[in-house]
Amino acid sequence: MEKEEFEKLAEISFQIIANVGTAKSMYIQAVQKAKEGDFEGAEKDIDEGDSIFVNGHHAHADLVAKEAGGEAVVPILLLVHAEDQLMAAETVKILCLEVIELYKKLAEGGK
Repeated sequence: MEKEEFEKLAEISFQIIANVGTAKSMYIQAVQKAKEGDFEGAEKDIDEGDSIFVNGHHAHADLVAKEAGGEAVVPILLLVHAEDQLMAAETVKILCLEVIELYKKLAEGGK
């Protein structure tokens, strides 16, 4: 792999990591707000996390489209880490939404 190609792939990997990491933090912050009874704030944090997450997702989707178009993307450890963080953020969001729903039910008296 040429140095220029490596640097470009590393930059894309860092974009993914930064965006999905921030989104994951927003999702966790949403749970903390729900725990305090601030369900409106929790929803805003989930929405903000989603808008940030999509930037990382688009960067990854561009690589997938590139490879689907016949241009090989040679994986580097940093890209593997970025993909792992992308999947982790998706999982964290799903779990956070469930926990927020539980806090809402508790606030309503368990109904």
